[in-house]
Amino acid sequence: MMRRRDKTSQSDLVGPVTLADVAKLAGVSPVTVSRAINTPALVKPRTREAVERVIAKTGYVPNLLAGGLASRRTRLVAAIVPSVSSTIFAEAIEGLNAELVAEGYQLLLGLSGYDLQRELELTRAILARRPDGIILTGITHLKETRAMLTGAGLPIVEIWDSTPSPLDTAVGFSHYDVGALVAEFLLAKGYDRYAQIGANDPRAVQRRDGFINRLLGIAAVELPAIEMHSPSTFRDGREALAQLLDRGTGSLAVFGSSDVVAHGALTEAISRGCRIPDDVAIIGFGDLDFAPHTYPSLTTVRIDRRMIGTQAARSILAKIAGKPVAPLIEIDFEIVKRLSA
Repeated sequence: MMRRRDKTSQSDLVGPVTLADVAKLAGVSPVTVSRAINTPALVKPRTREAVERVIAKTGYVPNLLAGGLASRRTRLVAAIVPSVSSTIFAEAIEGLNAELVAEGYQLLLGLSGYDLQRELELTRAILARRPDGIILTGITHLKETRAMLTGAGLPIVEIWDSTPSPLDTAVGFSHYDVGALVAEFLLAKGYDRYAQIGANDPRAVQRRDGFINRLLGIAAVELPAIEMHSPSTFRDGREALAQLLDRGTGSLAVFGSSDVVAHGALTEAISRGCRIPDDVAIIGFGDLDFAPHTYPSLTTVRIDRRMIGTQAARSILAKIAGKPVAPLIEIDFEIVKRLSA
């Protein structure tokens, strides 16, 4: 037998609509409203429809944080990334969000701008909102950030990097090995000079170090006399290659820390009449959407960017569910050979 509906109307409501208000207007108990929202399969269709109609009319938004405190679940996962303006991070975020939404979770996104202090501030603010898990970009963090995350006891996934000792789980690849692979590729072609141009963020530095160390004892690696901050730009690439070309003669092989930088270097080489790849060879990183369409087309390192986000989401969801997850999930990379090298 249906309960008599309360005479309270929507026009009687003052201030934010509460769960109790919805219950009165729908003529059911607050417990029934809670069930209709959180476990609708347990509520009779007619009752559930009545509750949904009231929610639609009143604009009621469930307080998921309050409900989550009792169940220790907010159905919120946070991710801190350096930027969303670059395709290299945007595709990973898309993969991450798609997996989370499919499982009824929402993504809270914070932008660190490659700044570890900003990452610390974001971590503090995010943890105050009690997410079910947190995803960080890279494995380099301030000690205060590490202590805060460890103390929170949440599932953690670090992405875009590889390490034998993650905070919890890492999903990524060795940037050092990327640099070494590029060096081997260019060595096989026998250039007179080798150079690396790129940004100063920790992952770009790892790629540079892998490149330099693979060439150690075989060839010296030249670096331009300009400091590139992350994210590095097309202009940075042009200016860096201009310095290198002005510095000496002989065929030159260049590894750029990103496709954007490499594209700038390629444009500078073409503007000076260099033959590509005979006089100057250029390899980028990321295989961004424009790489096949530069002139000449850009040789680069390809990573499945979306898969990084997808695997990160799957790992965090498994951890939330109490399932075992490997401490390191490796993402493959490869050189895509085109006309620039």
